[in-house]
Amino acid sequence: MSPLNVHSEIKELKKVLLHRPGKELENLTPKWLKSLLFDDIPWLDKAREEHDAFAQIFKDAGVEVLYLVDLVQESLDQDPSIKDAFIDQFINEANITSETLKTITKEYLNSFDSTKEMIEVTMAGIRKTDVPNFTKRTLSDYIRDYPFISDPMPNLYFTRDPFAVIGSGVVLSKMYSQTRARESIYGEYIFNHHPVYKKDIKLYYNRKLNATIEGGDILVLSDKVLAVGVSQRTHPAAIERLAKNIFYQDQTNFETVLAFDIPKKRAFMHLDTVFTQVDVDKFLVHNDLERTIRAYAITKAKNHKLKVTPIEDKLDKILSKYLHTSISLISCGGDDSVAGDREQWNDGANTIVIRPGEVIAYERNHITNDLLESLGVIVHKMPSSELSRGRGGPRCMSMPFIRKED
Repeated sequence: MSPLNVHSEIKELKKVLLHRPGKELENLTPKWLKSLLFDDIPWLDKAREEHDAFAQIFKDAGVEVLYLVDLVQESLDQDPSIKDAFIDQFINEANITSETLKTITKEYLNSFDSTKEMIEVTMAGIRKTDVPNFTKRTLSDYIRDYPFISDPMPNLYFTRDPFAVIGSGVVLSKMYSQTRARESIYGEYIFNHHPVYKKDIKLYYNRKLNATIEGGDILVLSDKVLAVGVSQRTHPAAIERLAKNIFYQDQTNFETVLAFDIPKKRAFMHLDTVFTQVDVDKFLVHNDLERTIRAYAITKAKNHKLKVTPIEDKLDKILSKYLHTSISLISCGGDDSVAGDREQWNDGANTIVIRPGEVIAYERNHITNDLLESLGVIVHKMPSSELSRGRGGPRCMSMPFIRKED
């Protein structure tokens, strides 16, 4: 049996991957916020407290919680050559141009007795002041007032994006921004070297391809239907490549990829920021996502080709057709457009399902949460004053590895 099994957004969750925020958040400064894709600086201690509460909700529900750092450590510790290859790759992808600095950085990363500590340093970002005997050597060192040898990765606690599990396979994301490009290195080593997760895993997309795709745009609606957002961060060409690989690379049951064209702006960063499933027949949706939406059905054609069919219909009708049940749409923030905009900005439309009709949501989005509860959905409310500053919700912060089959 494959160690990955995700054929639904809502079937009972058995195993999930998280990343507990680390010192990468403390390497955020006002000067570099925009380039690191943050609007504000979370307080690390409080963010960890909130994240621990998030993890505890899963554990109390009987879900096994995995942590990204642990899986990477277990992958690198399989053989010294794997760890050495990881360090070389990390340095190359960190865009360190000076050969001398590359050598110094490698010596620094090899100086840690603990593989886990070394991995955490790569995630946190390496300050020039961290490296022993660092001195200014290049013209860039003298002119560019930049404190890091390698950039921090503050977005890593959104484990949904760097890779996505589909069925018993995985998409290794080609990230949209250079800032996040290195995040998918960790998934590459897990799925190539981990004693459990390198086995029988189909790779449906490779991070080395040109067209960008991120996990927040991928929703596994059933064992036959995949939904993917055409967003600011996921290119149509990547969706077509993914569809071909799923249809023809492996003997999967997937028959249709639904491509939803959403606005290309930060507030609509990924499909799952405006559209998530909460029950068999219920979806949470931002009211700015028009009920009539541009959608396209991608299916198999002859000679390993694809057929693309435009769909002009209301969103609930599209979902009802492909999921074979009557679908209700629940507006984030209810009928109040001001509340809808505010709560969607704080990821009110971004929930993670533990089992059908039972979700985790940010407690701050009280209007949406009350509406869900009035419709019979169980809502586990998690604290979010700091975590929400990164512009991502509970679904963004969690990557299911196993959902129970019927």
